[in-house]
Amino acid sequence: MPTVKMTVNGKPVSAEVEGRTLLVHFLRENLALTGTHVGCDTAQCGACTVHVDGKAVKSCNVLALQVDGAAITTIEGLATGDTLHPMQEAFRDHHGLQCGFCTPGMVMSAIDLVKRKAGLSEAEIRAGLEGNICRCTGYHNIVKAVQAGADATRGR
Repeated sequence: MPTVKMTVNGKPVSAEVEGRTLLVHFLRENLALTGTHVGCDTAQCGACTVHVDGKAVKSCNVLALQVDGAAITTIEGLATGDTLHPMQEAFRDHHGLQCGFCTPGMVMSAIDLVKRKAGLSEAEIRAGLEGNICRCTGYHNIVKAVQAGADATRGR
């Protein structure tokens, strides 16, 4: 079996994996990072979103071997000790979640969206999160959370 090596949440990891192992399964099963959720296995829902070299990627659509050598950040890697990332705080403070299943993927996508574009309107946030499905909310509080997280991230 081939060996995959990468940095996950700032720590180097390596493991033997089957060639067909998806990144989401590698994170959950090999590294016990279960904050990355398996929702659809078809890259439709966004629950499995992580950052690969700083860019949001649906980890159910990527083989672990494809990201050999990459830097991966999962939802577990955002906080610094007990201090949440500003986007995590915004989701908490603005009730941008209900059941929480989609939340890790939403937060990871939102951070990427905010990095790529300044001054996001409500319509731009909704369009930017199109690949993330929430079955519980009407997205209103998610949009408010992303706006607040963007402001906090940029120090406003």
